[in-house]
Amino acid sequence: MGESAGRDHEPTPVARARRDDRVEHRPRFEEKSMSETARTDGALASLARFCHRRRRLVLLAWILGVIAVAVLGFGYGAPGDNSAGGDSDSAKAQALIEEHFPERQGDTLTLAIKADEGIDDPAARQRIEAVIADLDASPVTGPLVSPYRDETLVTHDRRIARMTVPLTDKDAAKEAIVVLVDTVKDASGDGVTLGLAGQKAEKAETPPQGSAESVGLLAAAVILFIAFGSLVAMGLPIVTAVLAIVGGLALMKLVGYLVPSPDFTVVLASMIGLGVGIDYALFIVTRYKDALHEGDDPESATVKAITTAGRAVLFAGTTVVIALMGLLVMEQRLMTGVAVSTSVIVLVTMLAAVTLLPAFLGFTGHRINALRLPRRTARRTSGNRRTLAERWAAVVQRRPLVAAVLSTAVLLVLAAPMLSMRLSLPDASVQPHDRSSHISYEILSEGFGPGYGAPLIFAAENTDLHAVAEIVGDTDGVAYATPPQPSADGRAVIFMAFPETGYQDEATTDLVHRLRDEVLPGASTARIYIGGPNAATIDMAETTQSRLPLMIAVVIFLSLLLLIAMVRSVTIAIQAAVMNLLSIGAAYGVVVAVVQWGWLGSALGFPTTMPVATWVPMMMFPVLFGLSMDYQVFLTSRVREEYERTGDTRAAVSRGLAGTAKVITAAAAIMIAVFTTSLLGPDIAVKQGGLGMAVAVLIDATIVRMILVPAVMELCGKANWWMPGRRKPRAAPAPQVRVAEEVGV
Repeated sequence: MGESAGRDHEPTPVARARRDDRVEHRPRFEEKSMSETARTDGALASLARFCHRRRRLVLLAWILGVIAVAVLGFGYGAPGDNSAGGDSDSAKAQALIEEHFPERQGDTLTLAIKADEGIDDPAARQRIEAVIADLDASPVTGPLVSPYRDETLVTHDRRIARMTVPLTDKDAAKEAIVVLVDTVKDASGDGVTLGLAGQKAEKAETPPQGSAESVGLLAAAVILFIAFGSLVAMGLPIVTAVLAIVGGLALMKLVGYLVPSPDFTVVLASMIGLGVGIDYALFIVTRYKDALHEGDDPESATVKAITTAGRAVLFAGTTVVIALMGLLVMEQRLMTGVAVSTSVIVLVTMLAAVTLLPAFLGFTGHRINALRLPRRTARRTSGNRRTLAERWAAVVQRRPLVAAVLSTAVLLVLAAPMLSMRLSLPDASVQPHDRSSHISYEILSEGFGPGYGAPLIFAAENTDLHAVAEIVGDTDGVAYATPPQPSADGRAVIFMAFPETGYQDEATTDLVHRLRDEVLPGASTARIYIGGPNAATIDMAETTQSRLPLMIAVVIFLSLLLLIAMVRSVTIAIQAAVMNLLSIGAAYGVVVAVVQWGWLGSALGFPTTMPVATWVPMMMFPVLFGLSMDYQVFLTSRVREEYERTGDTRAAVSRGLAGTAKVITAAAAIMIAVFTTSLLGPDIAVKQGGLGMAVAVLIDATIVRMILVPAVMELCGKANWWMPGRRKPRAAPAPQVRVAEEVGV
């Protein structure tokens, strides 16, 4: 069986003839061109040979390194940090509170109580007091004030009550909070409804991502198996990506001590790492298989794969990292952490692709196609028969203007909802309705108004705020304001105001603006800051909206420079930038339609309509722009190769599309599968990001790559290859070294 398998993967007679023909007809003075020499004798070639020949050492080093980093990172890494920081109005209010009101720094939970017969009903009171006693007995809670002892905690009809549950341990384990949440949920029933709210309660009852990553991994495996038709070829990208992700996540935890990142970064980084890790390995394994088919031995095939597709992977990863670093322009502490952490994941996947994967290829050799699909055959189309991709390109090229106009119109229609995008952060009101935090929100909204969960905290130094509190309390849109409370050192004072509208309502945002711009300046000459979670969310959303255009401009500019250097064409680089903007804009529009307008929202796992999570458009743009640039290079480089060979743009586009359609489709399908599986997870914001990125990749791989790119390139003709200071490329008989080979297509 082994001998038979080995013979199956020996170079075919046609491949041997092609190889012999290349050697026989190569002029003596042209034994090895400059580009070919660079490919086989450069740093990447040396790295590939070393990893192939010392494969056991490389594999052992990777395994031991991942284990060591995993022990340190997962065992002692920095915890997630969700504090926004910055110099916004809300950040200054928070800094003042932290300095002068240390007693308010502890976390608290809120118990919401609703009794159909009133809280004084004997059966209801017995149940309620039993829950209060259980909460009071917990080792992580402080002294409790029962609503039966404080009338201000009960509504006038005595059907709804609330109670603050202070936490004595700032770093209380999630398990301890889960016990509190379960205690409250289990006590509900028989006319009494209880809910526990608060950031820690909300996090505690949010289930782990669970099987989402596993489903994404399984989907990627199926796609790879279909694309390669071999379990061995399928397994290499999966194993490479998984090892890289484990090491990258652990390293990300350690980097968190230098650059803290929010909690959701782990899920987001896993999703991105899995997608790009498998894609990068896919490109290299595809090139390796092609080299074996052309007659190369395993080591030469590995060197060729790394010096061509590996070079493309380094470019692709660098593009994504550069795009992610564009988040630094936002000047937001959270986004800086996200940018650095996700960049770590991408860098580790790049390293694994050009070091670990060559070692794996050394172990597989000609057995890369082992364990094939039984129905898969080596059937090839005849030389004069065009592939489906070529026939499709011909259809588009016959009416390029119509194709370009129609596809652009579709993208603009999809992008239209983006104009009404609102940004916020998810709170208890948009969580699944069976969560205790959402139940608490419903009870408190009914009894104390929807603004109870969106309090505004007014803070100032060395001033009397009694008059200000009265004016704020009488302002339209404010339900009521609390009396001012001075700090223990007498140097600061705060009070709270509760809006009439909820956390996610646009009216609440308008109220904050009116208070800052009109009410406070007229009420006092002192500098008064408005803070609290609600105000912080509003400030972050406005900062994002104001700085997002600058981030987009920076990412486009840096990516264009890199793309021009790779494809050596200003025209194609500009085409790529415009098309990527269209596809990402369309993805933004779809996210708004689903999340904010509610179109198919419930079917996709969104409990209710809500604004788009503030970080989603910030994160989507750099990731998607980087990935789209990768696909653009793989496609246009093959087109350029054909154009330099024939001088015919139409034929070059047709053949370039045919030569890259399969690998780009497989890569995009993997990305879509990985991003879509985020919809199976519990995190509302991550689901939004996953949906947007899946839609963008789908649009990019279909409307953009299959219609818009060939149509626009057909319309531009020879202008596609314009580059200042470069002579017009001339057609030549099949060059030994293709430009596309240099970037791995």
